[in-house]
Amino acid sequence: MKVLVTGGAGYIGSVTAQALLDAGHRVVVVDDLSTGHRDAVPEGARLHVQDVGDAAALGRLMAAEGVEAVMHFAALSLVGESMQQPLRYYRNNVAGALALLEACEAAGVQRFVLSSTAAVYGTPSSVPIPETAELRPESVYGETKLAVERLLHWLSVTKGLGYAALRYFNAAGAAPGRGEDHRPETHLVPLVLQAALGKRDGVRVFGTDYSTADGTAVRDYVHVEDLAEAHVLALEALRPGRGDAYNLGNGAGFSVRQVIEVCRAVTGADLRVTEAPRRAGDPPVLVADAAKAAARLGWRPRRPALEEIVASAWAWHSAHPDGYAA
Repeated sequence: MKVLVTGGAGYIGSVTAQALLDAGHRVVVVDDLSTGHRDAVPEGARLHVQDVGDAAALGRLMAAEGVEAVMHFAALSLVGESMQQPLRYYRNNVAGALALLEACEAAGVQRFVLSSTAAVYGTPSSVPIPETAELRPESVYGETKLAVERLLHWLSVTKGLGYAALRYFNAAGAAPGRGEDHRPETHLVPLVLQAALGKRDGVRVFGTDYSTADGTAVRDYVHVEDLAEAHVLALEALRPGRGDAYNLGNGAGFSVRQVIEVCRAVTGADLRVTEAPRRAGDPPVLVADAAKAAARLGWRPRRPALEEIVASAWAWHSAHPDGYAA
């Protein structure tokens, strides 16, 4: 298929664009490069630098390129920032998705894969979290993603759109030539590895009084290449008028302290760790039940070990100490 990938110059979007090419699909990337990187776009993908909020321009682009499916990664994704700038997040994440879906309708595109998030669940009543868990976001970011999921449902019912909403937990790791380069960086693994490289003074642990084994928050880390493979499988399983949501995770949780210790072991660095109060909106434990993706998509993580995830990220950060600028 000819697939339009919005945010295809970003972390997960660029790795997925490469996975699509490897699977034999043709790829068109749309990215405004506000947070993405031109060098992350894989060779063989056509890059168009533009905003996803322009429905008319996107419709013309889709028609001219012969686009048959869309993967939507372009979004603002910082939980704390979303609570400070709710209007900006709704404008970008919800209004941007609306414009993109209007373009899809104009171009006759009936296949849509959404990059969603475990933030739609908020603090779960039990773990691991199935897709049937109550949806009660505790951040503007999570609410905007849920709003787009609900829009996709109604477009499936009323317009015959085939869609998949992929709710992933903590993406981590790197693919050959592609890794995390966010400005600012907020993800734990790259923050720790930057400290190991001497790019940061140390690592801050937010919250040491959670009801977990070591008092720090527990998260489910999934390799970015495993996520990319799930997107390709979801795309190929789409059918008109049918849509669903899938959790993507390893089904195992690692605490903040465990992640830091694995990073120490992989890098050999002596990391300075300081403790800080909890951040608002950080649930104690988030672990995925990904049985549905296994049963319906045939997806299972092929790189579940935290050591392998961290080692792949370390290889990329070591080769790119200043990110793509290097």
